[in-house]
Amino acid sequence: MDDTPILLEDFLNYIETIRGKSSNTVREYHYDLRTFFKFLKVRYRIVTKSTDFEEIDISDIDINIIKRVNIQDLYAFISYVDKERNNHNHAKARKVASLRSFFKYLHSKVRLIDENPALDLESPKTDSRHPVYLTLEEAKQLLEAIDGQFKERDYAIITLFLNCGMRLSELVSIDIDKIKGDTLTVIGKGNKERTIYLNDACINALDNYLKVRPSDGKDKKALFISRKKNRLSPKAVQYMVKKYVKLAGLDSEKYSPHKLRHTAATLMYKHGNVDIRALQQILGHENVSTTQIYTHIDDERLRKAVKSNPLSSISQNDSNE
Repeated sequence: MDDTPILLEDFLNYIETIRGKSSNTVREYHYDLRTFFKFLKVRYRIVTKSTDFEEIDISDIDINIIKRVNIQDLYAFISYVDKERNNHNHAKARKVASLRSFFKYLHSKVRLIDENPALDLESPKTDSRHPVYLTLEEAKQLLEAIDGQFKERDYAIITLFLNCGMRLSELVSIDIDKIKGDTLTVIGKGNKERTIYLNDACINALDNYLKVRPSDGKDKKALFISRKKNRLSPKAVQYMVKKYVKLAGLDSEKYSPHKLRHTAATLMYKHGNVDIRALQQILGHENVSTTQIYTHIDDERLRKAVKSNPLSSISQNDSNE
Protein backbone atom coordinates (compact mmCIF):
# COMPACT_ATOMS: atom_id res chain seq x y z
CA MET A 1 0.00 0.00 0.00
CA ASP A 2 1.41 3.37 -1.03
CA ASP A 3 -0.09 5.87 1.41
CA THR A 4 2.32 8.71 0.58
CA PRO A 5 0.36 11.98 0.86
CA ILE A 6 0.47 14.36 -2.12
CA LEU A 7 2.25 16.93 0.07
CA LEU A 8 5.18 14.56 0.55
CA GLU A 9 5.12 13.32 -3.03
CA ASP A 10 5.43 16.90 -4.34
CA PHE A 11 8.38 17.56 -2.02
CA LEU A 12 10.20 14.39 -3.11
CA ASN A 13 9.67 15.31 -6.78
CA TYR A 14 11.09 18.77 -6.06
CA ILE A 15 14.29 17.55 -4.38
CA GLU A 16 14.88 14.98 -7.10
CA THR A 17 14.11 16.99 -10.23
CA ILE A 18 14.90 20.56 -9.17
CA ARG A 19 17.51 20.08 -6.48
CA GLY A 20 19.10 17.10 -8.26
CA LYS A 21 19.32 14.89 -5.19
CA SER A 22 20.29 11.26 -5.77
CA SER A 23 17.73 8.46 -5.62
CA ASN A 24 19.37 7.26 -2.38
CA THR A 25 18.87 10.67 -0.75
CA VAL A 26 15.25 10.84 -1.96
CA ARG A 27 14.64 7.38 -0.49
CA GLU A 28 16.13 8.41 2.86
CA TYR A 29 14.06 11.62 3.02
CA HIS A 30 10.96 9.62 2.13
CA TYR A 31 11.60 7.16 4.96
CA ASP A 32 12.42 9.90 7.51
CA LEU A 33 9.32 11.96 6.72
CA ARG A 34 7.01 8.93 6.66
CA THR A 35 8.27 8.09 10.16
CA PHE A 36 7.72 11.71 11.22
CA PHE A 37 4.14 11.75 9.90
CA LYS A 38 3.33 8.53 11.75
CA PHE A 39 4.82 10.05 14.91
CA LEU A 40 2.61 13.14 14.46
CA LYS A 41 -0.52 11.01 14.28
CA VAL A 42 0.39 9.41 17.61
CA ARG A 43 1.43 12.72 19.23
CA TYR A 44 -1.73 14.54 18.08
CA ARG A 45 -3.94 11.61 19.24
CA ILE A 46 -5.18 11.02 15.69
CA VAL A 47 -4.49 7.33 16.39
CA THR A 48 -4.25 5.60 19.75
CA LYS A 49 -0.90 4.87 21.34
CA SER A 50 -1.66 1.17 21.12
CA THR A 51 -1.80 1.32 17.29
CA ASP A 52 1.03 -0.62 15.63
CA PHE A 53 3.41 2.19 14.55
CA GLU A 54 4.40 0.49 11.31
CA GLU A 55 0.73 0.05 10.32
CA ILE A 56 -0.22 3.74 10.70
CA ASP A 57 -1.73 5.09 7.46
CA ILE A 58 -0.39 8.57 6.59
CA SER A 59 -2.48 9.22 3.46
CA ASP A 60 -4.65 11.69 5.41
CA ILE A 61 -1.72 13.95 6.40
CA ASP A 62 -2.48 17.33 4.86
CA ILE A 63 -1.37 20.94 5.17
CA ASN A 64 -3.77 21.58 8.08
CA ILE A 65 -1.98 18.97 10.19
CA ILE A 66 1.44 20.25 9.08
CA LYS A 67 0.50 23.83 10.06
CA ARG A 68 0.10 22.64 13.66
CA VAL A 69 3.75 21.54 13.87
CA ASN A 70 6.02 23.56 16.17
CA ILE A 71 9.62 23.16 17.24
CA GLN A 72 8.61 21.21 20.37
CA ASP A 73 7.04 18.57 18.08
CA LEU A 74 10.29 18.36 16.11
CA TYR A 75 12.43 17.87 19.21
CA ALA A 76 9.90 15.34 20.54
CA PHE A 77 10.31 13.39 17.27
CA ILE A 78 14.11 13.39 17.56
CA SER A 79 13.74 12.21 21.17
CA TYR A 80 11.37 9.45 19.99
CA VAL A 81 13.75 8.06 17.32
CA ASP A 82 16.57 8.21 19.88
CA LYS A 83 14.78 6.39 22.71
CA GLU A 84 12.27 4.20 20.91
CA ARG A 85 14.04 3.41 17.64
CA ASN A 86 17.65 3.45 18.90
CA ASN A 87 18.83 5.96 16.29
CA HIS A 88 22.43 7.05 16.84
CA ASN A 89 23.62 10.60 16.26
CA HIS A 90 24.32 10.18 12.54
CA ALA A 91 20.80 8.82 11.92
CA LYS A 92 19.26 11.58 14.05
CA ALA A 93 21.29 14.23 12.20
CA ARG A 94 19.95 12.90 8.89
CA LYS A 95 16.38 13.15 10.17
CA VAL A 96 17.03 16.75 11.23
CA ALA A 97 18.31 17.47 7.70
CA SER A 98 15.15 15.88 6.22
CA LEU A 99 12.87 17.98 8.44
CA ARG A 100 14.77 21.20 7.71
CA SER A 101 14.62 20.62 3.98
CA PHE A 102 10.91 19.72 4.04
CA PHE A 103 9.79 22.73 6.09
CA LYS A 104 12.05 25.11 4.16
CA TYR A 105 10.37 23.89 0.96
CA LEU A 106 6.87 24.42 2.44
CA HIS A 107 7.75 27.89 3.74
CA SER A 108 10.07 29.37 1.11
CA LYS A 109 9.31 27.52 -2.13
CA VAL A 110 5.59 26.76 -2.21
CA ARG A 111 4.56 29.14 0.61
CA LEU A 112 2.07 26.77 2.21
CA ILE A 113 3.07 27.70 5.77
CA ASP A 114 3.62 31.18 7.25
CA GLU A 115 6.44 30.17 9.60
CA ASN A 116 9.17 27.56 9.37
CA PRO A 117 9.16 25.55 12.64
CA ALA A 118 12.48 23.87 11.71
CA LEU A 119 14.37 27.16 11.30
CA ASP A 120 16.12 26.87 14.68
CA LEU A 121 16.14 23.07 14.86
CA GLU A 122 19.60 21.99 16.02
CA SER A 123 21.34 18.92 14.75
CA PRO A 124 22.75 16.47 17.32
CA LYS A 125 26.51 16.57 17.57
CA THR A 126 27.93 13.66 15.58
CA ASP A 127 30.91 11.78 16.91
CA SER A 128 34.19 12.34 15.10
CA ARG A 129 35.07 8.85 13.92
CA HIS A 130 38.38 7.73 12.52
CA PRO A 131 37.96 5.84 9.25
CA VAL A 132 38.36 2.05 9.21
CA TYR A 133 40.84 0.97 6.54
CA LEU A 134 43.19 -1.80 5.41
CA THR A 135 46.92 -1.46 5.86
CA LEU A 136 49.11 -1.63 2.75
CA GLU A 137 49.93 -5.29 3.50
CA GLU A 138 46.28 -6.18 4.08
CA ALA A 139 45.31 -4.49 0.80
CA LYS A 140 47.89 -6.65 -1.00
CA GLN A 141 46.50 -9.75 0.76
CA LEU A 142 43.03 -8.90 -0.48
CA LEU A 143 44.18 -8.54 -4.10
CA GLU A 144 46.06 -11.85 -3.89
CA ALA A 145 42.90 -13.64 -2.66
CA ILE A 146 40.92 -12.91 -5.84
CA ASP A 147 40.25 -15.99 -7.95
CA GLY A 148 37.46 -17.95 -9.57
CA GLN A 149 35.22 -17.68 -12.63
CA PHE A 150 35.02 -13.88 -12.52
CA LYS A 151 38.52 -13.15 -11.27
CA GLU A 152 39.36 -10.54 -13.96
CA ARG A 153 36.15 -8.61 -13.28
CA ASP A 154 36.47 -8.88 -9.49
CA TYR A 155 40.16 -7.93 -9.58
CA ALA A 156 39.33 -4.83 -11.64
CA ILE A 157 36.58 -3.83 -9.21
CA ILE A 158 38.70 -4.17 -6.08
CA THR A 159 41.65 -2.48 -7.81
CA LEU A 160 39.45 0.54 -8.62
CA PHE A 161 38.21 0.72 -5.03
CA LEU A 162 41.71 0.48 -3.56
CA ASN A 163 43.40 2.86 -6.00
CA CYS A 164 40.77 5.49 -6.79
CA GLY A 165 38.66 5.75 -3.63
CA MET A 166 35.51 5.28 -5.67
CA ARG A 167 32.04 5.11 -4.10
CA LEU A 168 30.04 1.91 -4.59
CA SER A 169 27.28 3.80 -6.44
CA GLU A 170 29.92 5.34 -8.74
CA LEU A 171 31.52 1.99 -9.52
CA VAL A 172 28.30 0.24 -10.57
CA SER A 173 27.30 3.27 -12.67
CA ILE A 174 30.40 3.07 -14.91
CA ASP A 175 29.57 2.86 -18.61
CA ILE A 176 32.14 1.31 -20.91
CA ASP A 177 32.14 4.32 -23.25
CA LYS A 178 33.10 6.62 -20.37
CA ILE A 179 36.63 5.16 -20.18
CA LYS A 180 39.04 7.39 -22.10
CA GLY A 181 42.74 6.50 -21.76
CA ASP A 182 43.69 7.11 -18.14
CA THR A 183 40.37 8.69 -17.13
CA LEU A 184 36.82 7.57 -16.61
CA THR A 185 33.68 9.56 -15.90
CA VAL A 186 31.21 8.47 -13.22
CA ILE A 187 27.96 9.78 -11.74
CA GLY A 188 28.90 10.90 -8.24
CA LYS A 189 26.94 11.99 -5.20
CA GLY A 190 24.06 14.35 -5.98
CA ASN A 191 23.97 13.05 -9.59
CA LYS A 192 27.08 15.09 -10.39
CA GLU A 193 29.41 13.85 -13.09
CA ARG A 194 33.05 13.63 -12.05
CA THR A 195 36.30 12.48 -13.63
CA ILE A 196 38.42 9.76 -12.03
CA TYR A 197 42.08 9.36 -12.97
CA LEU A 198 43.46 5.86 -13.45
CA ASN A 199 46.94 4.68 -12.53
CA ASP A 200 48.78 1.81 -14.23
CA ALA A 201 47.30 -0.85 -11.91
CA CYS A 202 43.76 0.27 -12.80
CA ILE A 203 44.47 0.48 -16.54
CA ASN A 204 46.03 -3.01 -16.57
CA ALA A 205 43.18 -4.52 -14.52
CA LEU A 206 40.55 -2.96 -16.79
CA ASP A 207 42.42 -4.11 -19.94
CA ASN A 208 42.52 -7.69 -18.62
CA TYR A 209 38.82 -7.60 -17.74
CA LEU A 210 37.75 -6.09 -21.07
CA LYS A 211 39.37 -9.04 -22.88
CA VAL A 212 36.92 -11.43 -21.17
CA ARG A 213 33.94 -9.13 -20.57
CA PRO A 214 30.75 -10.72 -21.99
CA SER A 215 29.76 -9.04 -25.25
CA ASP A 216 26.14 -10.19 -24.94
CA GLY A 217 25.27 -8.21 -21.81
CA LYS A 218 21.66 -7.03 -21.49
CA ASP A 219 22.92 -3.54 -20.64
CA LYS A 220 25.31 -2.84 -23.51
CA LYS A 221 26.80 0.22 -21.80
CA ALA A 222 27.48 -1.33 -18.37
CA LEU A 223 31.15 -1.95 -17.67
CA PHE A 224 30.68 -4.57 -14.97
CA ILE A 225 28.37 -7.43 -15.95
CA SER A 226 26.77 -9.99 -13.61
CA ARG A 227 26.47 -13.75 -14.07
CA LYS A 228 22.98 -13.15 -15.53
CA LYS A 229 24.40 -10.57 -18.00
CA ASN A 230 22.85 -7.55 -16.23
CA ARG A 231 24.65 -4.49 -14.87
CA LEU A 232 26.28 -5.61 -11.62
CA SER A 233 24.20 -4.43 -8.64
CA PRO A 234 25.53 -2.68 -5.49
CA LYS A 235 24.37 -5.66 -3.40
CA ALA A 236 26.33 -8.11 -5.58
CA VAL A 237 29.49 -5.99 -5.24
CA GLN A 238 29.06 -5.82 -1.45
CA TYR A 239 28.72 -9.59 -1.28
CA MET A 240 31.73 -10.11 -3.55
CA VAL A 241 33.96 -7.78 -1.49
CA LYS A 242 33.02 -9.53 1.77
CA LYS A 243 33.72 -12.93 0.18
CA TYR A 244 37.28 -11.95 -0.78
CA VAL A 245 37.91 -10.15 2.52
CA LYS A 246 37.10 -13.44 4.26
CA LEU A 247 39.26 -15.46 1.84
CA ALA A 248 42.15 -13.07 2.57
CA GLY A 249 41.87 -13.95 6.26
CA LEU A 250 40.51 -10.53 7.22
CA ASP A 251 37.38 -9.54 9.15
CA SER A 252 34.43 -9.65 6.74
CA GLU A 253 32.20 -7.88 9.29
CA LYS A 254 34.61 -4.96 9.48
CA TYR A 255 35.41 -4.30 5.81
CA SER A 256 33.00 -3.26 3.03
CA PRO A 257 33.29 -1.39 -0.31
CA HIS A 258 33.11 1.89 1.63
CA LYS A 259 36.03 0.78 3.83
CA LEU A 260 38.03 0.11 0.64
CA ARG A 261 37.32 3.74 -0.32
CA HIS A 262 38.72 4.73 3.08
CA THR A 263 41.73 2.51 2.38
CA ALA A 264 42.48 4.27 -0.91
CA ALA A 265 42.27 7.70 0.72
CA THR A 266 44.41 6.61 3.66
CA LEU A 267 47.13 5.05 1.50
CA MET A 268 47.27 8.12 -0.75
CA TYR A 269 47.55 10.40 2.27
CA LYS A 270 50.10 8.27 4.15
CA HIS A 271 52.31 7.12 1.30
CA GLY A 272 51.67 9.47 -1.60
CA ASN A 273 52.20 12.88 0.02
CA VAL A 274 48.81 13.94 -1.37
CA ASP A 275 47.66 17.25 0.09
CA ILE A 276 44.19 17.60 1.57
CA ARG A 277 42.76 19.69 -1.31
CA ALA A 278 43.91 17.17 -3.93
CA LEU A 279 42.47 14.33 -1.82
CA GLN A 280 39.18 16.23 -1.62
CA GLN A 281 39.01 16.34 -5.44
CA ILE A 282 39.99 12.68 -5.82
CA LEU A 283 37.26 11.55 -3.41
CA GLY A 284 34.64 13.91 -4.79
CA HIS A 285 33.93 15.55 -1.43
CA GLU A 286 31.94 18.77 -1.61
CA ASN A 287 33.53 20.14 1.57
CA VAL A 288 37.14 19.76 2.66
CA SER A 289 35.90 19.19 6.24
CA THR A 290 34.67 15.75 5.11
CA THR A 291 38.15 14.90 3.83
CA GLN A 292 39.86 15.98 7.03
CA ILE A 293 39.10 12.68 8.78
CA TYR A 294 42.07 11.29 6.83
CA THR A 295 44.46 13.84 8.36
CA HIS A 296 43.97 12.41 11.85
CA ILE A 297 45.17 8.90 11.12
CA ASP A 298 48.92 9.13 10.94
CA ASP A 299 50.53 10.22 14.18
CA GLU A 300 54.00 9.31 12.90
CA ARG A 301 53.61 11.65 9.93
CA LEU A 302 52.57 14.47 12.25
CA ARG A 303 55.51 13.72 14.53
CA LYS A 304 57.90 13.90 11.57
CA ALA A 305 56.32 17.14 10.37
CA VAL A 306 56.94 18.85 13.72
CA LYS A 307 60.49 17.50 13.88
CA SER A 308 61.21 18.78 10.37
CA ASN A 309 60.64 22.38 11.47
CA PRO A 310 64.01 24.16 10.97
CA LEU A 311 63.69 25.58 14.48
CA SER A 312 63.41 22.11 16.01
CA SER A 313 67.14 21.82 16.72
CA ILE A 314 67.47 25.19 18.46
CA SER A 315 67.43 25.05 22.27
CA GLN A 316 67.31 27.89 24.82
CA ASN A 317 71.05 27.55 25.42
CA ASP A 318 71.74 27.95 21.70
CA SER A 319 69.64 31.09 21.45
CA ASN A 320 71.37 32.68 24.45
CA GLU A 321 74.86 32.27 23.06
